[in-house]
Amino acid sequence: MKTTRTTCPYCGVGCGVLATPQPDGSVTIAGDPDHPANFGRLCSKGSALGETLSLDGRLLHPEIADKRVTWDEALGHIAGRFTRIIAEHGPDAVAIYGSGQLLTEDYYLANKLMKGFVGTANIDTNSRLCMASSVAGHKRAFGSDTVPGNYEDLEQADLIVLVGSNLGWCHPVLYQRIAAARAQRPEMKIVLIDPRRTVTNEIADLHLPIGPDGDSALFVGLLAHLAQTGATDPAYIAAHTSGFDAALLAAEDWDIARVAAATGLAPLAISHFYDLFARTEKVVTVYSQGVNQSAAGSDKVNAIINCHLASGRIGRPGMGPFSVTGQPNAMGGREVGGLANMLAAHMDFTPEAIDRVSRFWDAPNIARKPGLKAVDLFAAMARGEIKAVWIMATNPVDSMPDADAVRAALAACPLVVVSDMNRHTDTMDLAHIRLPAAGWGEKDGTVTNSERRISRQRPFLPLPGEARPDWWIIKEVARRMGHAKAFDYETPSEIFAEHVALSAFDNDGSRDFDLSGLIDADYDTLAPVQWPIRTRPAARMFGDGRFFTPDRKARFVAIQPPPPFAPAPGGFILNTGRVRDHWHTMTRTGKAARLSAHMAEPFVEIHPDDAARLGIRRASLVRLSSRHGTALVRALVTDRQQRGQLFAPMHWTDQFASNGRIDALVPGKTDPVSGQPALKMAQVHAEPAAMRLHGYFVAAENPRLSSEYWAIAPALGGWRGELGFTAEPADWPAFLAVTFGTESQFQSIRDDRNGRRAFALIENGRLVAALYTSPDPVLVSRQWAAGLLAETGLSASIVLAGRPGSDRPDGGAVVCSCFSVGINTIADAVARQGCSSVEAVGAVTRAGTNCGSCRAEIRSILDANRLAAAE
Repeated sequence: MKTTRTTCPYCGVGCGVLATPQPDGSVTIAGDPDHPANFGRLCSKGSALGETLSLDGRLLHPEIADKRVTWDEALGHIAGRFTRIIAEHGPDAVAIYGSGQLLTEDYYLANKLMKGFVGTANIDTNSRLCMASSVAGHKRAFGSDTVPGNYEDLEQADLIVLVGSNLGWCHPVLYQRIAAARAQRPEMKIVLIDPRRTVTNEIADLHLPIGPDGDSALFVGLLAHLAQTGATDPAYIAAHTSGFDAALLAAEDWDIARVAAATGLAPLAISHFYDLFARTEKVVTVYSQGVNQSAAGSDKVNAIINCHLASGRIGRPGMGPFSVTGQPNAMGGREVGGLANMLAAHMDFTPEAIDRVSRFWDAPNIARKPGLKAVDLFAAMARGEIKAVWIMATNPVDSMPDADAVRAALAACPLVVVSDMNRHTDTMDLAHIRLPAAGWGEKDGTVTNSERRISRQRPFLPLPGEARPDWWIIKEVARRMGHAKAFDYETPSEIFAEHVALSAFDNDGSRDFDLSGLIDADYDTLAPVQWPIRTRPAARMFGDGRFFTPDRKARFVAIQPPPPFAPAPGGFILNTGRVRDHWHTMTRTGKAARLSAHMAEPFVEIHPDDAARLGIRRASLVRLSSRHGTALVRALVTDRQQRGQLFAPMHWTDQFASNGRIDALVPGKTDPVSGQPALKMAQVHAEPAAMRLHGYFVAAENPRLSSEYWAIAPALGGWRGELGFTAEPADWPAFLAVTFGTESQFQSIRDDRNGRRAFALIENGRLVAALYTSPDPVLVSRQWAAGLLAETGLSASIVLAGRPGSDRPDGGAVVCSCFSVGINTIADAVARQGCSSVEAVGAVTRAGTNCGSCRAEIRSILDANRLAAAE
């Protein structure tokens, strides 16, 4: 039962994890109290990592054309086909599409193979979808892709501005660090700039519900305000920057009235924000996908940076612009050149850098120009220009914009290779060659988090079946393509050492990325450390006012905000995003029952007024459509959402829902500088999806679903899910037999007055399956019904009732996933046990005492009970 120090595989916070395998095969997970990213804290996803490690659904052997083959056959086939395609069509006819879930060592070899030895820069990554605009903005302003600050700045700031960043759900550990600092220093102010009133608003002093793509106008107006009120730092501007006059000229006409018109914000609220920023020296502006995922994302980033440069608030404790990334190794991918427009070690495709990397790699055939960025890469594939693609650790059929077109492009591509853990993903279904990759807990390497901190991911589980690390797979293909000498690695430590050496090669301090201080480091015992590391690590960058431009001065970028965006008449603006407990396309979190308990099916948030206008009732089904695709989702009617706008999470795939692929609705519109797609803004129509019958089921075995709408999620001991029928099945016994894979006779009851039915099959006191149907969305207690799968000694009467008896407390819908605490349990703590605060509820139920992401929901339950008591 050895405990291994490793790093969480989810978001870019990069939390330290203690993993301890148990004698029964399970793994105990805890936060690492010594890791400087989280100091022992974990979010709900991190806490449940041990529940995602089963081999269910794993790809365990190489396959060609759906048939198991040896590794030698698979690797030889890939190398041979790639070599022939390159010979016939040139190196630009092949591509790799990678992932921020690759380790740095994996990324390094993939980039080296393609750019150094195949001779094409057609290697891009799903990180293009989350932070490419930050890269572009950093490079335009600083001359390098450098995040200036660190997490400590969030605790030291007097004002934190959160822009397009729902930290409470997407980066919960950072959210908790800020909340803890706020509790110690109540004078700290927090401003939330977001179209939605998210749970992060729980700690905000001011919420600015900005209109679509209004961020540029808001910060351009702020720059003008800083200049007009004397809140700039003329000495800093003169000594350390260039281009201020041009940036100010572009901003000077953006008074508060014009900003209000462009953003939809109240002038008084804008003035309040501007005054807070102007009079507070220690300001950190945290931004994420709401800024980056835009056709104007790079300009938004530079509009934010301009304000920090103008006030000299950068490179010092408690101040600076701060990009937080969505993937565990998005930063590591940037370091090694995982983006198509970067070379390696933060170098671009300049003549000097091309020569330098070519000499270091001994690669005379090195690529000499940028390759195709993600959206362009799949478009080229659709045109037949890309003849072979190797996809690693990602699922573009669901995560890319215009996802149906991406699926069609892959279906038409002559050779699709997919390396992944999972046998069943929507992308894996299109693969000609499937390669079983090692997963978290099995891999050995490094990742870099959002504050430039390199941490080790260490293995604590054996490789299952014939799974292999990604770096090994890439190395073996490279050797078979004739590059054995350049890919002669036996361990990931050798790759990391080369990565370190390249960062230091011909680097006299003119390049930001420098790991020279790690040349003699012990890889096995490497502690979390921030780069650059020359003689010692640098916690912050640019404190000396020197940047990485030719004149060592930061550049202001003149920004012209786009005009206000409005949907077509009768349409909506769709904002896509994430939920609290799921990750990307659920290939990992979809295995954990408690992570699906909070949000178990695809949904759309819609304002009550819009719902009433369209005849959309609470919990009814909604059809979303655009000229690119459709989706069928559950209505979540809430005033958290603005009128005329919708929010839908991007997690659901064809593995988990009948038609829940939200990114199929989003066009492939991109930022012209960064190539990042505008995933946050699509024009869609919404309408009620008429269903004759609704259903909810629980089953011990994975059912075979065929209704017009379905969504499935794991439950403890089986599965749970929702159904929708446009017509009632004509033969219920036949439907039940096919769906649940049994010829056994179900017991049933029917209420002719309201059209509700229930079916149950009990064998030896254990629930095999139950189905509840109703003309309206089913009112059965879902958590209680799912919990029956783990019980013994059941009778059909208990199951058919659809609700627990007085001797079986019903916890209700899960609010706290960390401890599986339901809404009824929390309400009881408030109403019956006298809890009057979130802390008191936590003391009684444990809800909200781990990651804290549910604290806003707990507070709303408290408020609702107070309101009920007052009435």
